[in-house]
This record gives sequence, structure tokens and C-alpha cells, in this order.
Amino acid sequence: MSLIKRFSDRLNELAPGGCYVALRVGFSYPAEELNRLPDDWVEHYTLHGLVVHDPVMKWVYSNTGVTSWDLMGIDDPRGVLREARRHGLRHGAVTSVLCTEEKGRRSYGNFVRHDRPFNVVEMRELLSIVTQLHKAGVPPRKLTRAETEALRMQANGMRLKEISAELDISMSAVKARLSNAKRKLGAQTPSQAASIARIRGVL
Repeated sequence: MSLIKRFSDRLNELAPGGCYVALRVGFSYPAEELNRLPDDWVEHYTLHGLVVHDPVMKWVYSNTGVTSWDLMGIDDPRGVLREARRHGLRHGAVTSVLCTEEKGRRSYGNFVRHDRPFNVVEMRELLSIVTQLHKAGVPPRKLTRAETEALRMQANGMRLKEISAELDISMSAVKARLSNAKRKLGAQTPSQAASIARIRGVL
């Protein structure tokens, strides 16, 4: 299962009006995408070539982070957001993440609710999800055998002291191996590192 599908249910909860997520967009096309926007809006948007007028897309390519449609601060002379609201897409949030390891690679998400604006906590979670998806697609720096071994042991529930004894190395050496593995995998926590490593077939 791809990582984007693992987050699918949560994205549905956060954005019940629909969403579009594009991962690691290069020159033109994303490496992976998820389109849950309403079909009638997608057809209208495509038929009228609104992508070149869309203030959301202008924000995506000139910013990183997360904001609501109402706070983008970008002119909308073509009235794209007004048309979106006529199609039931009333409240939106947008995220943009830039890949520093590969120049120009960017991931973004456009999220919609019908009932109310997104709150700050929800927008932060959306940014976190898109960031995780983005980082998971970055080609991994290869883990050493020692780093993989320590990560596997920790993922199997062993404590640092137990790993240290099993490998006959100091606890600081175990910590260094795990820290290197997390950094190479772009993970913030040991459990996230193990999850990314499993998805990539490292563990």
C-alpha cells in the first residue's frame, strides 16, 4: 500500500468536501497524486483552463507552508474561487512543501470543506501529512548494515540497553546509529523511521 493511501481516510475526515494532493511535482507532472475533488468541479476546471488563473496554484508555487483560501492574499481576477464556491467548494486550505534535496521538486495539497473554515489545528495536520508524504518520496540515502540492524531491533520492541547488549556496543553508539537512520530516512521519530523503512523495503 502506498503511503498516500494510508493517509486517505484521515484526509477524508479533515477535508470532507474533497482534496487534491500532488507529490513531488517536477517539470510538469507529479510522481503520485490523489484527486478527491468533485467530478463536476474537475470537469469545469479542466474545460475552462482555470489552472493558469487559479490563485491557489499561484500561492503553491510562490510559498511553502499552509494557509486558508481566504488568507492567501493573491488576486483572483478570473473569479476561480467564486466559481469553486458555486460548485460547493466553500472553504479551502492549501499546503506547499519544497524538496531541498532535489531542486524544484514540490508537493502540495488543496483541501475543501462545505460546512466551515479549517481551523489552525486541522491546517497544521494537513501540512504535516503532505510533508510526510513528500519526504517519503525523496530517494533515500542508503542505510548502513549497522544502522539497519539497530533500527530493526528497535522496531521489534527492543530497548536501547538491550540493543547495546545484543550488539556489544555502547548505548551512545546505538543512539548514533538510530539517529543516522532517522536523518537519512527524513523521519522525526523512531516509529516514523521504522514505518518509512518498511515501506521502502529496508526492514
